[in-house]
Amino acid sequence: SVKFNGYAGSLFSSGPYEKDDEEADAIYAALDKRMDERRKERRELREKEEIEKYRMERPKIQQQFSDLKRKLVEVTEEEWLSIPDVGDARNKRQRNPRYEKLTPVPDSFFAKHLQTGENHTTVDPLQGQFAGLNTPFPGGLNTPYPGGMTPGAGELDMRKIGQARNTLMDMRLSQVSDSVSGQTVVDPKGYLTDLNSMIPTYGGDISDIKKARLLLKSVRETNPHHPPAWIASARLEEVTGKLQVARNLIMKGTEMCPKSEDVWLEAARLQPGDTAKAVVAQAVRHLPQSVRIYIRAAELETDIRAKKRVLRKALENVSKSVRLWKTAVELEEPEDARIMLSRAVECCPTSVELWLALARLETYENARRVLNKARENIPTDRHIWITAAKLEEANGNTQMVEKIIDRAITSLRANGVEINREQWIQDAEECDKAGSVATCQAVIRAVIGIGIEEEDCKHTWMEDADSCVAHGALECARAIYAHALQVFPSKKSVWLRAAYFEKSHGTRESLEALLQRAVAHCPKAEVLWLMGAKSKWLAGDVPAARSILALAFQANPNSEEIWLAAVKLESENNEYERARRLLAKARSSAPTARVFMKSVKLEWVLGNIAAAQELCFEALRHYEDFPKLWMMKGQIEEQSENMDMAREAYNQGLKKCPHSMPLWLLLSHLEERVGQLTRARAILEKSRLKNPQTPELWLESVRLEYRAGLKNIANTLMAKALQECPNSGILWAEAVFLEARPQRKTKSVDALKKCEHDPHVLLAVAKLFWSERKITKAREWFLRTVKIEPDLGDAWALFYKFELQHGTEEQQEEVKKRCENAEPRHGELWCAESKHILNWQKKTGEILDLVAAKIKNTF
Repeated sequence: SVKFNGYAGSLFSSGPYEKDDEEADAIYAALDKRMDERRKERRELREKEEIEKYRMERPKIQQQFSDLKRKLVEVTEEEWLSIPDVGDARNKRQRNPRYEKLTPVPDSFFAKHLQTGENHTTVDPLQGQFAGLNTPFPGGLNTPYPGGMTPGAGELDMRKIGQARNTLMDMRLSQVSDSVSGQTVVDPKGYLTDLNSMIPTYGGDISDIKKARLLLKSVRETNPHHPPAWIASARLEEVTGKLQVARNLIMKGTEMCPKSEDVWLEAARLQPGDTAKAVVAQAVRHLPQSVRIYIRAAELETDIRAKKRVLRKALENVSKSVRLWKTAVELEEPEDARIMLSRAVECCPTSVELWLALARLETYENARRVLNKARENIPTDRHIWITAAKLEEANGNTQMVEKIIDRAITSLRANGVEINREQWIQDAEECDKAGSVATCQAVIRAVIGIGIEEEDCKHTWMEDADSCVAHGALECARAIYAHALQVFPSKKSVWLRAAYFEKSHGTRESLEALLQRAVAHCPKAEVLWLMGAKSKWLAGDVPAARSILALAFQANPNSEEIWLAAVKLESENNEYERARRLLAKARSSAPTARVFMKSVKLEWVLGNIAAAQELCFEALRHYEDFPKLWMMKGQIEEQSENMDMAREAYNQGLKKCPHSMPLWLLLSHLEERVGQLTRARAILEKSRLKNPQTPELWLESVRLEYRAGLKNIANTLMAKALQECPNSGILWAEAVFLEARPQRKTKSVDALKKCEHDPHVLLAVAKLFWSERKITKAREWFLRTVKIEPDLGDAWALFYKFELQHGTEEQQEEVKKRCENAEPRHGELWCAESKHILNWQKKTGEILDLVAAKIKNTF
């Protein structure tokens, strides 16, 4: 009695499928979908609850341990190190497994089985042992012999294998007993390792060697007087480890080709110590003019006296060889070298090197004579002239140096030598490095203008100066600037470049002297006056700085820059009254928005809030579109806790300056501080509408959500932000750290692709390496960041904090010093401290300490 459970297939599948069937199916499908949707929300909720319930009953291991993992933070290093190691809990048999013993099969066994060679119908127990296909016999698939070389069944000759073994051993032993260096003693301790290195290192196929041997043999026989054939044959034998055969061949070669230098040299190389000397002696008899053979002979001698003897003999035969003279002179004491060189220059009068070497060894008077002679013999070489100039400078005749270099150029031109400007500048750099400053300057002055169009002069010279600085030749750069300033005394840009050069590489005195000359020629260039005043002020000479600014003021009456510099000088040196008077004067005679702003700032930092507010009010009557004044007004109110007044100030400011980012940000911060998150959000949205594609505003929106704990919204906003500003470094840098730890690296790679040279991205990468404790890499990236943008204070502060944690004291000081020289002005964290009114008189170094102290390693 089988119970019928219905029919699963379609009952009417055989009938035609018509239009109304299709319509009915579509309606049913729609109904199903509708019913499903009605239940969907309830179903999903139920599933979610079930999963949560299941997770409550059986949490993941990861969750079970999460509270304990949090406590790992409190474990000290000592506690961590004192956790005992886990013992090996396996039983004895697992711990000490007994390895299988394998006994090699005797040769007789192979031989016996190979001879029979018949087919077996039953499985032999031995075949079972070797598991069928895996036989060590030839003929199995997995044989230990390489395929094509397998002998057929029954042809494996055990005797030959034994012989091959003996030959290899024999060869190794003969190699050990006869190495090229003539060592015939076997070192008992390093014997085996020695054997390793003696195995012929040729890794190719043996049949190739045989072919090569045959080919070379036929070459030798058909053309026995062809030196390369003998050399190649000997080298082949040497490579395959048959040293003696190689020697015999090459000696045969020397008989066949006694006039070939290469064959003799090869023979000398292959023979051990004393035999090599004999070979070389023979070679000299056949080739008395060969320099290479003499030099090889000298190299083979170990005793200095013997070397000298060989070289002197050589020079008797070949007196015109510069190489032999140089090798011989190098072995001599200075006094003998001088005598030899004076003979050498007679034999080889066209070798500049020998003349210059002789001049170096002679006294001043004689050296002059030598160089004059050298010039007669070689009128086309510039080095002789430059050496002459160096010689005069070294003996204090600096006025001669200029004359010599000028004569050099005239004389070389007369002899048809083209003056190559680059080469001469290179020579000048070498003089600079050798300490011949006057020569270097004279060379630069003489050649700097050669072959350059008038209009390209300035541009080319500035490039030359930069390249000299890059090569470390500072005197050359100084000479180039000096020359440029003579030609263009009224060009402000050249003076500025020269001043920056002195500031970086010169002394304070050289900088001040240059600036004095600069302002005499360009009295209208405020920057030069200000640099001079600053240099004096940094050296602590306030009265001198004042007088420079007074002179600057005469040259540039009512210049805003100079007014403000004078105010800064007074206020930094606590002369507040003088500063106030100066500002009042400036407001009446040269009123500008900046002057007003500085006036407000001075009163504000000195704590006169009422006076500051009054000034601010007056300033805004004149300059209502200057956003900094609105910001200050709002911040002063905020400081006095008048939030409504501050809000009003910011709002008014934004009506006048809707494109001022800091104003928008200040207003949103204010709302956030008061706890009005929604309002802050709305303000930022409005700001983004008015200023599309502004990364700063997007960044603030993302951070606002992040601070409020809404990380999903923050991520969504970040994605939108990156769509709108795909090349913004600050956004990418933030995006890297919004990611979970494992994804940060990938994000940083994307960031670097989009903004390769953006300091913020470089800084984020450095922080990433720091968070992964990759100290050296982090340091590299920090250095890269501060090099690319030395004005970014945040980079310096993070770098300094990093060195405080992981660097030595020298490294910390180095970063601090470099930061002080760079005087950074920008960066979020940096400005928060440097613009804070309590820190208004702090120097760069102090601000660096403050910012670094506030940084927390939470990334």
